[in-house]
Amino acid sequence: MTSLLITNALVVNEGTLRELDVYIDDGRIAKLGADLSSQPADRVIDATGKHLLPGMIDDQVHFREPGLTHKGEIATESAAAVAGGITSYFEMPNVNPLTINREALEDKYQRAAQKSLANFAFYLGASNDNLENIKSLDPKAACGIKVFMGASTGNMLVDKPEILEGIFQYAPTIVVTHCEDTPMIKANEDQYREQYGEDIPMSCHPLIRSQEACYKSSSFAVELAKRFDTRLHVLHLTTEKEMALFRAGPLAEKRITAEACVHHLFFSEEDYEAKGSLIKCNPAVKKASDRQAILDAINSDLIDVVATDHAPHTWDEKQGTYFKAPAGLPLVQHAVVSMLEHYHRGQFSLETIVQKTSHNVAQLFQIENRGYIREGYWADLTLVDLNAPTVVDDQKLYSKCGWSPFGGYIFKSSIVATLVNGEVAFEAGKVNQSVRGARIAFER
Repeated sequence: MTSLLITNALVVNEGTLRELDVYIDDGRIAKLGADLSSQPADRVIDATGKHLLPGMIDDQVHFREPGLTHKGEIATESAAAVAGGITSYFEMPNVNPLTINREALEDKYQRAAQKSLANFAFYLGASNDNLENIKSLDPKAACGIKVFMGASTGNMLVDKPEILEGIFQYAPTIVVTHCEDTPMIKANEDQYREQYGEDIPMSCHPLIRSQEACYKSSSFAVELAKRFDTRLHVLHLTTEKEMALFRAGPLAEKRITAEACVHHLFFSEEDYEAKGSLIKCNPAVKKASDRQAILDAINSDLIDVVATDHAPHTWDEKQGTYFKAPAGLPLVQHAVVSMLEHYHRGQFSLETIVQKTSHNVAQLFQIENRGYIREGYWADLTLVDLNAPTVVDDQKLYSKCGWSPFGGYIFKSSIVATLVNGEVAFEAGKVNQSVRGARIAFER
């Protein structure tokens, strides 16, 4: 580890914006102050005119390893993450083999220790037959328990009521849910297949994976959590109707929390004509009014966290007809700049963006010494330039799939540098492939 001094940065942290120097030693933030020029540093970065944020902690990604590595892998997707200002991630269990036992969980930790450029943790997945594995889970061994309460890849749908009740009753740590009602979706698919055959227009996706299907499942999850006093985090909300299930207020006072994803804040049903399958995801991108309701819910603290649900597929896979084109988008490389776009539009403050992408994730999941710019904390930092555009089509894409749903867009901001545990993992448009992230520790 080397020492590093960042000078004259506009530091956005814990509801404030201040010009500060940040001195980093042995991977951690050693000092914060107005003038730290006397500190002996191996390197100095002059951040004049640039904003320094805590690195984004993405609580929902699919990096595809093991078993689906033609789409993505830990090395490539974590490179895309640090290029996008993400310093830590929580990865999902629907890989091959499924991450539904301790052995599969540990295998992924060992893989990430060798390959990941960003810090990492993994979910234990729930299935209809692994309740005992969930009950015996060490709360510090996984970021949480992932329950697909809607159709999923990898045969992970949990649809037995008694198993769902057991998970919510006995989960030793936070439960996170994907909420869509499968029977309703299947009925809608049959209806649209009868009308269009196999080549259903992509614009029908939010009608098939409808508001009603989302609400039925998410309201059921909330009901279960209230019944068993479960710590519940509902992922990627997409509808105005679902906002009524959650309450505003300080995160510390909540047992039930909510997440939104960057693509649902950016796209709406109006974009299907131009983007087609490139914005096909589950839950679906829906109406502009739903998007606005989610934006409003972030500002009102109904929604606590913003993540990506990064889910790469190959370009060829995405060219299929409605039922053949898989759902999911590669998003980590543009998550932070897409959030900053909402700042430029006057929709979010910089302080709100930091709260939803860093502070709240650290607090909600009880992460040890990350998510804030504080003395003694790990130096996971993102330096951004609000006045230097990112032209997506001119930029190297690090995700293995090699495409972005933001193709053709020019973001107003750019990532200048990303630090992971005090090491420069990305700078001047290039990833430092020698950096390795660390396993995330939890205070539980």
